[in-house]
Amino acid sequence: MSDQSNELTPITVVTGFLGAGKTTLVNYILKEQNDWKIAVLENEFGEVAIDDGLVAESLDAPEDLITMDNGCVCCSVRGDLIRTLGQLSSQRKKFDAILLETTGLADPAPIVYTIQTNPKISEHYRIDSIVCLADCKHITQHLDEVKPDGSVNEALQQVAFADKILLNKVDLVTQAEKDTLKTRLTTINKFATIIETQLSRAPLEKILGLNSFNMDSILQVDPDFFDEDTEDKKIHNLELVQSVGVQFSGDLHAQWFNMFMMDLLKERAADLYRTKGLLSFHGQGGTKFVFQGVHEQINFGPAKVGWKEGEKRINKFVFIGKNLDKKLLTKSLMECLYKEDEE
Repeated sequence: MSDQSNELTPITVVTGFLGAGKTTLVNYILKEQNDWKIAVLENEFGEVAIDDGLVAESLDAPEDLITMDNGCVCCSVRGDLIRTLGQLSSQRKKFDAILLETTGLADPAPIVYTIQTNPKISEHYRIDSIVCLADCKHITQHLDEVKPDGSVNEALQQVAFADKILLNKVDLVTQAEKDTLKTRLTTINKFATIIETQLSRAPLEKILGLNSFNMDSILQVDPDFFDEDTEDKKIHNLELVQSVGVQFSGDLHAQWFNMFMMDLLKERAADLYRTKGLLSFHGQGGTKFVFQGVHEQINFGPAKVGWKEGEKRINKFVFIGKNLDKKLLTKSLMECLYKEDEE
């Protein structure tokens, strides 16, 4: 394929909780698996080094790389991420993917923004997905933790931002405990795929190189996500962070929709962790539009495949964030529909 995105090196951003198994995952990638050649970038703010024998104390500059027997490399990011990725760019085609471990970072938005907006980086790399590694045994207590200032805790944020959730240590809980936890995680972020693992041995083909952060990924959202009558929607949602889906047919008025989004981001950007949309605009022929956002940063453009002849044009929106009012969002979005008498 000639698609430029396929020529860019994919970056998977990994977040996770203390003890979730991030170090074990990185060690597995670097030392045990042989199917993928991956460059692992580990930031210096992590609470644990990869392991004593892997990252030497002398590794004190961003350009220092440790090459493993399986062709993977490890690099500690001790300064500017842009500089590190820039220095790696000449070698990037040697690797199938880059894994950026952001240990302890709840909000990956600054990294996403940097990679997407810096031309020196965006011409070489793209965000492939955001993966949250979660400890099946202890994540519930992290999700239940109440912050003194009433803010959202880091565990909720990490789940909310994820495209993929690696549910690790599933062998340490009962089937009932696991089912309850998966239901809760789906309530917070129904857009994310949950992948069960033991000892952090993740099936890498399910988390790398899938382009799940791509705007067109809105097309793969489960249709049931928008259905109000599904069983899990009947359960009262007490989560501070949740995922909300809105859909309706018709053509949007471009000006009204742009005004709505500007006002929404101006007032609620901090509360909106992820947004995605599939849109039909009046006057744009068969062009199907998609958008995705991380906080106030929105990427917008035409989908790779337009509306088919005779296809019902249904606008779809996904919001993941804090204190979301579905009725108000639906009402405000439907007010953006084009009406013949407006022209």
